[in-house]
Amino acid sequence: MTAAAFLVLLLVGAPIGVVLGLSAFVYAVTTGNAVLLESYALMLFSSLDNFGLLAIPLFILIGEVMNAGGITTRLVRLAAACMGAVRGGLAYVNLLANMMVASIIGSATAQIAMMSRVMGPEMERAGYDRAFAVGLTAYGGLLGPIIPPSIVFVVYAVLAQVAVRDMLVAGILPGLLMTGLFLATVALLGLKHTYPQGESLTWGARARALLEAAPMLSIPAVIVGTIVTGVASPTESAAIGALLATLIGLFYTRSLKFADFPGIFLRTGLNTALVLFLVAAAGVFSWVLIFGQVPQAAAQWLQSVATTPAAFMLIVLVMLLMLGTVIDGIPGLIMVAPILLPIATGVYGIDPLHFGVVISINLILGLLTPPVGIGLYVAASVSNVDPLRVFKVTLPFFVVSCLALVALALVPWFSLALVR
Repeated sequence: MTAAAFLVLLLVGAPIGVVLGLSAFVYAVTTGNAVLLESYALMLFSSLDNFGLLAIPLFILIGEVMNAGGITTRLVRLAAACMGAVRGGLAYVNLLANMMVASIIGSATAQIAMMSRVMGPEMERAGYDRAFAVGLTAYGGLLGPIIPPSIVFVVYAVLAQVAVRDMLVAGILPGLLMTGLFLATVALLGLKHTYPQGESLTWGARARALLEAAPMLSIPAVIVGTIVTGVASPTESAAIGALLATLIGLFYTRSLKFADFPGIFLRTGLNTALVLFLVAAAGVFSWVLIFGQVPQAAAQWLQSVATTPAAFMLIVLVMLLMLGTVIDGIPGLIMVAPILLPIATGVYGIDPLHFGVVISINLILGLLTPPVGIGLYVAASVSNVDPLRVFKVTLPFFVVSCLALVALALVPWFSLALVR
């Protein structure tokens, strides 16, 4: 009955939070368990009773303030100054700017929407194919949930009951690996396609771009630096970053106005409510799954087909890539983590941080994978391009992302080196 309710709600297009919450309620009613019914509301509340979740609205606020304060544009100028007059310069600039923005925002969808408006028209004016420009920007947006701060990693840390700081630090090397592979892909594609040459700048112009962007660079430096060194918790570092972004937008770029704050706070509140509603529903759903011994049944099946940790990880990669094509990253993570995490850690001895990095990136890749591909549609709609054409043009980046996922799954060092 519970499985039927889950599938029906999912197929009719109900929000994933509603699917999880109602499915758990159906289980409590159909089993007639008084304890489950009486504790339902309490579990909804207790799922949100975690200090680490306070980082989510603050990271979302940073992205909103950056967008309104003109900070993104100056970071793009800095990336352009770093690259200079190389062949395909703007393509490299796109990825480097995305990496800089990723170290501040932490949300793939928000970053894709914002950077598509900035980089898409700029690359098209320089002579790049519009679909390629849009697709490259979208793949650069994948770095948002990997390089700290990361809302997806915060949610996983709460679900897995691991330190938020450790989870964020675990994403640094995988984020740099993905950036390096994307840059290498641009270089290889440049051997076949004649990309436009980047703008030649004098050393004086480069120095001015660096000085203009120096205050903006303090935001990721403070956020990542305080998290890595342990000086501040992720929540405290997010608060400091939000304050810095606000001060820079108000008094340095002067693009941020006090009249912008009501809209900024409203959008931040709405996006935060959406994420926290998912977390609350997931708490109840995972509680019901454990009560119904679903993880134990899944563990028995997986043990029958996967005899080694490596085989288990490869099976999980295929399963989650398929799931990610139809369900967004955070909802997908909330659905699968309570089932797969106990199996990964208890049966196969996989470190929860390593497992979290792999499944998070795995599901995030679904943002750019048809048939749903929310991130793909966001980027395409901003630039008025056919999403399927964007996917075809940037297929090499998809292949590289899958290869990177396999490497991350089989080599725990990338996720655990900095943590340890």
